[in-house]
Amino acid sequence: MSIPAFADPEARDRINAIHAQNGVVIIDPKATYIDADVRIGPGTVIYPGNVLEGRTVIGANCTLLPNNRLRDTELADGVRLESVVADQAEIGAETTVGPFAFLRPGTKLGARCRVGDFVEIKNSTIGDLTRISHLTYVGDSDLGEDINLGCGVVFVNYDGKRKHRTRVGDRAFIGCNVNLVSPVEVGKDAYVAAGSTVTENVPAASLCIARQRQVIKEGWVEERKNAGKL
Repeated sequence: MSIPAFADPEARDRINAIHAQNGVVIIDPKATYIDADVRIGPGTVIYPGNVLEGRTVIGANCTLLPNNRLRDTELADGVRLESVVADQAEIGAETTVGPFAFLRPGTKLGARCRVGDFVEIKNSTIGDLTRISHLTYVGDSDLGEDINLGCGVVFVNYDGKRKHRTRVGDRAFIGCNVNLVSPVEVGKDAYVAAGSTVTENVPAASLCIARQRQVIKEGWVEERKNAGKL
């Protein structure tokens, strides 16, 4: 593993100064680490704690809030990141990512997407305007445009031997705590009810409910107590 250029304080200061001359705002150059091959567009603002490695390319007018680590990652114009780890990923224009998101190799985010806290994406293509707000794993998948993934959605892509892909059509709505067991497809404009485990394809413009019906047993607690089981 090669030692990055910013490991040398003099080289780090020199690299940061060049970017500042080109219109990049570096709030604290002493706490910003930029590799020699990184390219950054004018108007981008970089807060302390950012580490930009390899052949990372950052567009114009981006905002890198504190504590991002980007390696061989490409950002279009107007992207906003906070506490993000991205490795060999692509992020479309005006997309917001973080805090605490992990973009693994092969991740491609479209324009004006929202990827929130504690989201992990791997080897997946995400269409424009799609929202993945929190606590979700997306692996080996192709998502269309304007999709909403609720909290706790998991793309179950590994069967113990092989990885499989999942496809979700434009404008689909995936409720909270849904498992999409690959390989499976969710059609355009379809809805998947919260708490569902989906193992079969969902047709376009349909509602999928794949969960156990709720059962309430009144008096259960008292009966258990009387039997000495509680």
